[in-house]
Amino acid sequence: MKDQKQASIPLFLLLIISCCFLFDFSSKENNQKLALDLVKNSTWYIAGPAVENQETINKLRLKNGIVKVTANESPKGEIELNVMITPSDSNDGKPTNISEDSKFVSITYKSSHLIKVQAREGNEYGTGCVHGGSHPRVNLDPSPKNFITVKIPWTNFRQDGLPDGKLLNIHNLCKFNFVNYNPVTGASLEIKSVQIQN
Repeated sequence: MKDQKQASIPLFLLLIISCCFLFDFSSKENNQKLALDLVKNSTWYIAGPAVENQETINKLRLKNGIVKVTANESPKGEIELNVMITPSDSNDGKPTNISEDSKFVSITYKSSHLIKVQAREGNEYGTGCVHGGSHPRVNLDPSPKNFITVKIPWTNFRQDGLPDGKLLNIHNLCKFNFVNYNPVTGASLEIKSVQIQN
């Protein structure tokens, strides 16, 4: 009887150690991942002369894991594709406080033309996202044939894209706008991934 108790103690300890190891490994693995992918987890919105509408964009996104927008024939005005950082029931909501440890956003895309990526900030009180306000932005260069991935440091986002423009406040970030200011017939943009570094 005594021998059985002594034999069960090491087995019990082994079980506890195994569970702790698995939990620790899982935690480390999760800490190394980027944040949720905005293509996979957020509703996208569209404005301007595009072939697609909000419904068709999100239907394709859910089916194939890609956001695609195409300029219609003889487009007039800019095309704006946008997504909230924190999922919302509308194209509005509360801003997101990105961690100080985050250094960049990673975007995988293919585009026939130059795209301006605006990082829209919330109001000065940090309570909501309103139209207008600050639009720090960067360029996504054309890549018409192949998908490419770019890591854009937050320090690259400056007001109006100017070298000395005001820096983006990542603690009050509402959404990303992907804008084609001068679309031509058939101009296209496809986005596979938008991930924010934790």
